[in-house]
Amino acid sequence: MGKSGKAIEVLKGIDLVINQGETLAIEGASGAGKSTLLHILGALDRPTAGKVFFQGADLGSLNEVELAEIRNRHIGFVFQFHHLLPEFTALENTIMPALIQGMNYKEAARRGEDILTQLGLGHRLLHKPGELSGGEQQRVAVARALMLNPEVILADEPTGNLDTKTGEEVHNLLMHINQEKGITIVVVTHNPALAARMGRRVLLVDGVLYNKK
Repeated sequence: MGKSGKAIEVLKGIDLVINQGETLAIEGASGAGKSTLLHILGALDRPTAGKVFFQGADLGSLNEVELAEIRNRHIGFVFQFHHLLPEFTALENTIMPALIQGMNYKEAARRGEDILTQLGLGHRLLHKPGELSGGEQQRVAVARALMLNPEVILADEPTGNLDTKTGEEVHNLLMHINQEKGITIVVVTHNPALAARMGRRVLLVDGVLYNKK
């Protein structure tokens, strides 16, 4: 709702199909509705109209417990702000989703250590976020997103707080994950360099989606 009490239409007639294993950039100015679209795709928000399907399931027909299960088991989220818990180590932050799902600590720690090592953080397992660089913190956030072997990673401005060089490292990491694991990558970004590396680009303007060459 706006200040006048009238409903504000953020997204207008969106028709978007994302294929398994592809990389997609969603571009657009601030306030265009990019984050809203990403949250709807990730089952964090429900649309007021229309339907969202994930692997054939109508998300609108699912209850909150079922939606949480889809988010936890099938979708990894990476945000501009890494949202790491400062009192926990890199390893503990990484394995948190698995512990919430009921995985035993030993198995979760083994898997988390393996993922962090693959991402070049094997020597940082026991460091807390305050002891890590911005790029390392974002790598931990990516490791956390990968913890439960998701089919999809949704990233909202994942390089927005990083310098150019570190941002490029995160770009490379996302592309590597797609190529090595076949994980679908959907990125909301203002960064033209990152967008240009995606297999497909769409532009969101005033709530309307356009294909971009």
